[in-house]
Amino acid sequence: MSQYSGKIVFYEGKCFTGKKLEISGPCDNFQERGFTNRVNSICVQSGAWVGFSHADFRGQQYILEHGEYPSFYRWNGHNDRMGSCKPVGMHGEHYRIELYEGKYFSGRSQEFTKDCSFLSRQGWAKNWINAIKVYGDGAWVLYEEPNYRGQMYVVERGDYSSCNEWQASNANIQSIRRVINYF
Repeated sequence: MSQYSGKIVFYEGKCFTGKKLEISGPCDNFQERGFTNRVNSICVQSGAWVGFSHADFRGQQYILEHGEYPSFYRWNGHNDRMGSCKPVGMHGEHYRIELYEGKYFSGRSQEFTKDCSFLSRQGWAKNWINAIKVYGDGAWVLYEEPNYRGQMYVVERGDYSSCNEWQASNANIQSIRRVINYF
């Protein structure tokens, strides 16, 4: 499989019932494919995905890794609204992320190569992260609460000079986790 391949199935009903939409690549608008924006269960058959609450890859993000999600609570959703999705680009097994306190890679920085359930326990005194550099092969999920909870943001390899570039409304990040891509 290529680095962006995979398969995901969305269902209108809970526990994999009702109308379904199968996707194997980026989908910028579920409604244009004849599917509602109401998603109550998901089966990720391969790859890692990011779902968005609105069309055109906008709104709240949800990381969806291999497995079954019988209700929206299982993917940390607050409701059943989802309008677009895309596979997460995976390039291998090497993970490295550098967090910066200030915009445009200024201020204090710290590098991570493993998951961190609470950044302040690893010496990151502030919750604010304004810039990020993602190196190596993998993608990361940033969470607004400790222990991989709350609003999430997916960042892939590249430089993000401000939190707006990863669609965050603020830079309050308290935990980070690598995206593991199972096929």
